[in-house]
Amino acid sequence: MCFELDSEPPVPRIAGAAVSHDDLVLHAEDGNRFAAFAATAEGPTDVGVVILPDVRGLYRFYEELALRFAERGYTAIAFDYFGRTAGVEKRPDDWEYMPHVQQTNQGTIQLDVGACVNHLRALDCSSLFAVGFCFGGSAAWASTAYEHGLNGAVGFYGRPARALEFVPRMKAPILALQAGDDANISHEDNLGLERALREAGVEHELVEYPGAPHSFFDRKQEQFADASEDAWRRTLEFVERHR
Repeated sequence: MCFELDSEPPVPRIAGAAVSHDDLVLHAEDGNRFAAFAATAEGPTDVGVVILPDVRGLYRFYEELALRFAERGYTAIAFDYFGRTAGVEKRPDDWEYMPHVQQTNQGTIQLDVGACVNHLRALDCSSLFAVGFCFGGSAAWASTAYEHGLNGAVGFYGRPARALEFVPRMKAPILALQAGDDANISHEDNLGLERALREAGVEHELVEYPGAPHSFFDRKQEQFADASEDAWRRTLEFVERHR
């Protein structure tokens, strides 16, 4: 997984911000029941964010991130990938998630994204975004190739190879926030994604943070606080620009 279980998003809490939150069980079109966590801003908003976690699925880091979005006036849903194989119950910290990751595919992931989008629309969100990390980063970019009606997608250190086949069908702008010192994603990989997006005419921005490792977006990674702050700023600006 990308983050340790005690990691937190490197995003300041807004003191006094009134938000509500709920554990949910959502239903996809194929009948899948899956766990999700929704955070809702105090006042009305037309912006909804679907958060696609890393390979471990839904855990505290992404619930906290949903709350940070809600504090800034957006409704956010973070969801779990493994309803089809692991159910909706809370899991122990040491659970073996990789066998479940290997049973996922982009089609079923996007069915779950679609259910999250429908839930957000039911809450009067009309401007919709996907924000993903690692495994979820590439899936967030890919989600713009599906009929979700997204306004855009942000991927943190997504693997370009997992998204390339979807580029010709992408229908919304892409923001890629990549780690310059990622052990599994090279500079050439990022250039390849950028080239494919350009050739397909997909509006995009790719930012590579020099020296930053995979999963730099973590309060515990204090030496990369500047990169995290910049990535968060760019994410919010992206949402505001395309809402």
